[in-house]
Amino acid sequence: MAHHTIKSGYSRLVDRLNRFPQGAPPSKLLYQILKMLFSEKSAELVSLLPIKPFTAEKASRIWKMDIPSAQKTLDELAGRAILVDIEQNGKSVHVLPPPMAGFFEFSLMRVRNDIDQKLLSELFYQYLNVEEDFIRELFTRGETQLGRVFVHEPVLSNENALHVIDYERATEVIKTASHIGIGTCYCRHKMIYMDKACDAPMEICMTFNTTAASLIKHGHARMVDPGEGMALLHQAYENNLVQFGENIREKVNFICNCCGCCCEAMIAAKRFAILNPVHTTNFIPEINAESCNGCGKCVNVCPVEAMSLISANNPHEPKMKQARLEEDLCLGCGLCVRACPKDGIHLQSRPQRVITPLNGTHRAVIMAIERGTLQHLIFDNRVLLSHRALAAVLGVILKLPPLKQALASQQVKSRYLEALISHAEH
Repeated sequence: MAHHTIKSGYSRLVDRLNRFPQGAPPSKLLYQILKMLFSEKSAELVSLLPIKPFTAEKASRIWKMDIPSAQKTLDELAGRAILVDIEQNGKSVHVLPPPMAGFFEFSLMRVRNDIDQKLLSELFYQYLNVEEDFIRELFTRGETQLGRVFVHEPVLSNENALHVIDYERATEVIKTASHIGIGTCYCRHKMIYMDKACDAPMEICMTFNTTAASLIKHGHARMVDPGEGMALLHQAYENNLVQFGENIREKVNFICNCCGCCCEAMIAAKRFAILNPVHTTNFIPEINAESCNGCGKCVNVCPVEAMSLISANNPHEPKMKQARLEEDLCLGCGLCVRACPKDGIHLQSRPQRVITPLNGTHRAVIMAIERGTLQHLIFDNRVLLSHRALAAVLGVILKLPPLKQALASQQVKSRYLEALISHAEH
């Protein structure tokens, strides 16, 4: 009987995780990971939680326990970085983050003794880097992805700078955040246990705003001021790390400083390049063939192997090489511009601008439509959405292009939604 109870609890938790637009494909490895992060009881309780933020009062009704007991359980889950607790409209609310970017990373953002981080890292590596279904699911479904690349600001020319909007600057995210938290890089921490880590800085994983506030509160991140945040960003620049952050314009919750060898986003960008797993910047490098001497420094620094060396076709120097860019692979980060000793690479604007969702709700709705899971956002079986949350979701839908509105209506098969869309068009 106990075996069936455990299996049922973890199975329901997996089902709950897959209600996110970015899910977690079931496998033996996933169950092993979840059993390390969740007790039998907590797996069962978390499986019942709604997708949208909820209060302790709502959790107590769902769990059928008194409010003090529910609050104690929520605090314990937040203390282990399973849940994120935030202030919303003057009230304390909780939310279950997706596995990534979420509680997978949080489990390795500090050294801790309550879990076997070596074993957990080995399981993560097998699940994410070997088994591959999770990374494929996370980074390649739909057109709208979880993260985007920020341009390497030090290499921007005066003309480039005119075309960079504030939300495209990592510096602006740091300057405007309500909270800034610094933690251990999950990716490189994991790779340490696999004997595959590089020597890039470890204490440089950046979280912001409500996510940072919760992680700082529970000791999973260290609070810093904007000055130290800028200094760490400069350290990332000096180490040729790519800024990969949340794919929204307002209230960005994370920016990872990524290397090409350890970091999941860069590995996915290389492995599934043709599927555009990471949103690029609005720039692309242009190589000046006359200046290029084929030194290969741009090739060495590129995190996604978009640069290569080919023959310069110089009859006077037959062994001479020159750089070539594979545009379909390029993230537009600009590291190659910094690396070139001959000032032979410059950034130019992409022909078509990359569209970035406004906020988390906007991105979640678009991702859900593209992945066929919109009904999970609108009709959460665990608990009815508040009018405010429902209005936010529907508000995004009403501003979408007609094709995506049609897809949304088809998914939820809702006469109410069809009537709203029709009203908005007239």
